[in-house]
Amino acid sequence: MKLLLLHGWGGSDSPHWQAWLAAEVAKDYGTVSFPLIQHPHFPHLNRWRKEVLNHLEEFRPDTVVTHSLAGTLWFHLAHEGSLPFQIRRLILVAPPSLHTQLETISSFYPCPLPKDLYADEVTMVVSDNDPYLTLSEAEELSRHFDCVLKILHDAGHINADSGYGEWPWILEKVRSE
Repeated sequence: MKLLLLHGWGGSDSPHWQAWLAAEVAKDYGTVSFPLIQHPHFPHLNRWRKEVLNHLEEFRPDTVVTHSLAGTLWFHLAHEGSLPFQIRRLILVAPPSLHTQLETISSFYPCPLPKDLYADEVTMVVSDNDPYLTLSEAEELSRHFDCVLKILHDAGHINADSGYGEWPWILEKVRSE
């Protein structure tokens, strides 16, 4: 497995679950890439698009795990048809609403809904009280992509602030074949 972790707005440094996951996979000599996308606190779609596409070409992962705004970025790349190849697994964790209206991340919106996510298997993980995505929007996305939807109870935005540092479920998920 070659695992690529893509963080959201502000990054996902420790104690965020993505930082923990990268360390856990690396501990067992797994192949993992967890790049810091430039200007994480002031993201811009064009910069992030270019950087992530370059990283995909160089690293060539078979599994990609996105958090938050990185899921929105993946939607843009898939809609444009700019993803360079099909991956085996995509896990979208806490993607924000496609209608988000926050000034700092405004270059990512509006976000078109792609027909294909360039992944053989897609799982979306959401919380029933995420401030950035309603459960009905999550269910709508899941139906559109015909993907597995895992709903966590009272998990907020599924980040360190909501208690998601160590997260055994995600480690088991990426290790499963």
